Amino acid sequence: MRVLITGGAGYIGSTLAPLLLAAGHKVRVLDRLAYGGESLLGVWANPDFEFVHGDVRDSEKRSEAVTDCDAVVHLAAIVGDPACAREPDLARAINLEASMALIDDSRKAGVQRFVFASTCSNYGKMTDPTKFVDEESELRPVSLYAETKVAVEKVLLESAGADNWCPTPLRFATVFGVSPRMRFDLTVNEFTMEMITKKHLIVFGEQFWRPYVHVFDAARGIALVLSSPRERVAGRVFNVGSTDQNLQKQQIVELIQPMAPDAKVEFVRKNEDPRDYRVSFSRILNELNYKTTRPVVDGIAEVAKLIRAGAISNLADSRYRN
Repeated sequence: MRVLITGGAGYIGSTLAPLLLAAGHKVRVLDRLAYGGESLLGVWANPDFEFVHGDVRDSEKRSEAVTDCDAVVHLAAIVGDPACAREPDLARAINLEASMALIDDSRKAGVQRFVFASTCSNYGKMTDPTKFVDEESELRPVSLYAETKVAVEKVLLESAGADNWCPTPLRFATVFGVSPRMRFDLTVNEFTMEMITKKHLIVFGEQFWRPYVHVFDAARGIALVLSSPRERVAGRVFNVGSTDQNLQKQQIVELIQPMAPDAKVEFVRKNEDPRDYRVSFSRILNELNYKTTRPVVDGIAEVAKLIRAGAISNLADSRYRN
């Protein structure tokens, strides 16, 4: 297939592009390069790689990008609650309005498969903290970021079944690990970096639950959906992660401590957090035979190795944060 990845220079996209190329697909990336294009240098010379420098809000660039594509993987977004809260108008314009326009453009261009990067944040706060939420659970978005994702999911699911159109929203767990476009503002990566380099970490709400997935496994999940029979994935939502990788922040700290034994950790108790959820990933396991390969402890080790090797000279550079 010829696959368009919007936001392909980003944290997940720059991991996904070489994976799809290695599988024999042609890959086109649409990205405005807000954090630079160095993450794509590893695939730049591949004859099956194309790049469109542009913003997903630009109708001409969108039209150019979707032309002759068999599939679209829509990753471009203002990602995360803090970033969306800081620039709400931009978040709505990109995450909601541009996403709706991209769906329309894709269908008009004859794109058949559309994989949408959504989030487990859509579940918000669990009504019963003793139970796991799944794809059939009530969505309780408590942030603008999640609200935009829920709205796009709704449109995609309502559009399923028409012609050869095959939309699949994927609700990702919180991502971690080393990527060509590295980020140090994600929980596992940030905690590891702080404990190793600053030897001090303040953790708010250590008891709240989140699911986690390695960036490579997130990319593998997308590739799997693209290669799965359409009847298994059309109009279906899948959580992407592993049920045994639901962790509390305190548990993440405990996994890091052997690599940073002299780090001081302060826990600031919070009794209220709008996001507190444990997620079941049984559907993607049972229906698509998807299994993750890199647990949180492995991600911690590779981030620690990256930091200690000095491979990134300025960890505080803004390019490593959204």
